[in-house]
Amino acid sequence: MPDLLAHALLAYTIATVASWRYEWITRPYVTAAMAGAFIPDMTKVRLLIPSARVEQLLGIPFDWIGLHTAGAALCSVLIGVLLVSETERRRVFTLLSVGAASHLIADAFLLKPTGLSYPLLWPVTRIHPPTPGLYLSTDFEPALVLGIVALVAYGVTRVKTDQGRS
Repeated sequence: MPDLLAHALLAYTIATVASWRYEWITRPYVTAAMAGAFIPDMTKVRLLIPSARVEQLLGIPFDWIGLHTAGAALCSVLIGVLLVSETERRRVFTLLSVGAASHLIADAFLLKPTGLSYPLLWPVTRIHPPTPGLYLSTDFEPALVLGIVALVAYGVTRVKTDQGRS
């Protein structure tokens, strides 16, 4: 759970700070960025339906980890964009992509026993880039730090909004 919270807080902070520069990034768009941060974790469906079971049913090699890559995230973002009106698609695409990219990049820093991350840029390349191994997905410290940073971003936004009204 701290992992998912950390991803949401990271996307919130990025979108909120971007809203200081781009006035069109309003609260609903910040929420879109946070939703985008959840996209790569669709791979967690493997907890309910193991890859081996799907492989057995389909009769072909299968692994849910493919959902946790840039290619799958892009496909999911494109599907999400189809759910909004045409006038909103470009903005929603941008913020869903920011959220998904922040998730993928943050996970590239996870501590892995092999010292290698997952194939981040699949299907462009199957290379597993090296990871600095800064934290585990179960560590609560990243969520705590990102929570504080998000609170600061929220506070600054409130002050800027209040000054704009005066």
